[in-house]
Amino acid sequence: MTLKIGIVCPYSWDSPGGVQAHVRDQAETLIAGGHDVSVLTPVEDPTHLPPYAVDGGRPRAVPYNGSVARLTMGVKATARVRRWIREGDFDVLHVHEPLAPSLGVLACWAARGPIVATVHSSIERSRALATGYYVAQTALEKINAIIAVSEHARRTIVDHLGADAVLIPNGVRVDTFREAAPLRRWAGPSVMFLGRMDEPRKGLPILLTAFAEVRQRIPKVTLILVGPGDPDEVLAGVPAAVREGIVCLGRVSEDEKARALASADLYVAPNTGGESFGIVLLEAMAAGAPVVASDLEAFDHVLDNGRAGRLFPVGDASALAHAIIDLIDDPAERAQLRDIGRQRAELYDWPRVARDILDVYASVTAGQGPVTEDLRGQIVGRWAGRRREAP
Repeated sequence: MTLKIGIVCPYSWDSPGGVQAHVRDQAETLIAGGHDVSVLTPVEDPTHLPPYAVDGGRPRAVPYNGSVARLTMGVKATARVRRWIREGDFDVLHVHEPLAPSLGVLACWAARGPIVATVHSSIERSRALATGYYVAQTALEKINAIIAVSEHARRTIVDHLGADAVLIPNGVRVDTFREAAPLRRWAGPSVMFLGRMDEPRKGLPILLTAFAEVRQRIPKVTLILVGPGDPDEVLAGVPAAVREGIVCLGRVSEDEKARALASADLYVAPNTGGESFGIVLLEAMAAGAPVVASDLEAFDHVLDNGRAGRLFPVGDASALAHAIIDLIDDPAERAQLRDIGRQRAELYDWPRVARDILDVYASVTAGQGPVTEDLRGQIVGRWAGRRREAP
């Protein structure tokens, strides 16, 4: 059965991120399966949007869940959401991150009919979440089914909002990474980091400390940094002898990311927290790069309790250095991890994930009509009437 599917992305399409990549891959996988898909998203430059995406308004930088997210709210955004829903005639509406103060919440308020939500983030109980508790409830009461990409994300829904969710993990386009040609050949062994260089929870300072130790033991090793951030600021305190072994590629395209991973001997994820899944680990494994990652619970799950990659204690630069050195010195173990990692990534291939999502769509659309605009009530009034009751 062919469906008309409306998908809402909460974060700016221009900014690299796991949720944006998930929405893109979900949309393109469903389109390849014959479905009619429209994605509404914040975007700084609408000329960069793919044909299936619709401009949801200019994003603004907002502190959210330990980071800075580019989100869209307000009267103009509300009008865009309502017009998109009114003109879409969707069989099902799929909202990502319904707790984020962005287009997803507006879509839940503005629509009625079959609505599915996916929660990506693991959010600890906080003043922000407590203050927005009833705002979240007014959105969640419109949702027919919730998907969580991880057990961490599911706990956010269960513990804080009293709802439940079905677990469907993030997907990875295995073919894209498996078939990627290496970006270049490095003079010696190479270690890769991917993420915002200036975001503390991504753990780059820990890796830089470890790399200095690795460089003493293996002078020809190269550290490849991929992602946004000012290299001069990030590397300001790094000794010149260590900095000589660091290459900053900056922000890259999806194709270049796959090729960079395919050219790395190791992929390192030194993250310190705030991760509910770890899609980049799967991308690295699909590209054939053995993974070394901090032992966050989410990473431990993706790496099958350490069977599909090396884990080290969070924040322990010395342990990370020893793990990198051990694997560089042991090509047989790297080859074994490469094979296991590729097999592990296959379990998360997007066609498999999309089938599970379509099953959820089937459950919420059975016997229901299309998504329509909800003209009942005023958003501001609903919030104002409950705001003083927030715990």
